[in-house]
Amino acid sequence: MMNKAVPALLAVMMGATAWLAGCSSQNTSTQIPTATVVGPIPSETSDNALGEKLDYKIIGIDAGAGSMVKTEEVMNLYGLDKWQLVEGSDAAMTAALIKAYEAKEPIIITGWTPHWMFKKMDLKYLEDPKNGFGGAEQIHTIVRKGLKEDQPAAYQFLDKFWWEPADMESVMVQMIDGKDPEVAAAEWVKNNEVKVAKWVEGIQPVQKEKLTLAYVAWDSEIASSHVVEHVLEQKLGYEVELSQVQTGPMWAGVAIGDVDGMVAAWLPSTDTSYLKKFGGQIEDLGPNLDGTKIGLVVPSYMNISSIEDLQ
Repeated sequence: MMNKAVPALLAVMMGATAWLAGCSSQNTSTQIPTATVVGPIPSETSDNALGEKLDYKIIGIDAGAGSMVKTEEVMNLYGLDKWQLVEGSDAAMTAALIKAYEAKEPIIITGWTPHWMFKKMDLKYLEDPKNGFGGAEQIHTIVRKGLKEDQPAAYQFLDKFWWEPADMESVMVQMIDGKDPEVAAAEWVKNNEVKVAKWVEGIQPVQKEKLTLAYVAWDSEIASSHVVEHVLEQKLGYEVELSQVQTGPMWAGVAIGDVDGMVAAWLPSTDTSYLKKFGGQIEDLGPNLDGTKIGLVVPSYMNISSIEDLQ
């Protein structure tokens, strides 16, 4: 298998790993300690107390991610002029979350589901009365134009690929508990042969044809991309290269044909700007997972319930 990770992102992951005493999504063996759920933090003494305590910072992920773009729009919608959206990565964001959670300190992050952090910690979305983040979303499979003719077996499988949030979460939890993504994906496929058989039914395997898929370094997309890679290689005979990039380059790579596809397009809201930009240059095979959500997330012990409380 060829898993090409961006060095800079690996450096971030190593930094997050150092704090987590060995815990991250990639190549680790140390488990995240199970955090203890605590009672509510006492109410703040003034309207600005929470903002001051947090230095008016919302912890985000990588710049250019659809969720970051959407969060900036939501901050403008609610007039959160004092607040700053901090760029980082999925690993750095979850490290900051766990640190605050274990210390029973307040924190606000850009969150999404499915994600393993909701399995490990008691978290909640802040209410969004203006519906700035939109409702439930789907994750779509996007391929380059011409893939159907060039690689019909891969196209047919990617068109059939569909799983549930619980499936994705089970792979993510295995990863964060210390298993390599390749191992977690292989075990999931082994334990879900009936579902996988439907994905590849009637598809003629190939002989070591090469395929490149792009993904972003979010645990959800690491999980799905490695499952797809494993099926393509072990069931259909492909040699797959996984290319880890940021959201913009992922979409652009499919559009210009540098990569064959991806299973990481959050639509219709989160990645809408990329769909508008590249929609005429790609083929959307439709959703591979239903019921996703993005928004501002806080530990449940915080006495805050709505984005409006940050005004």
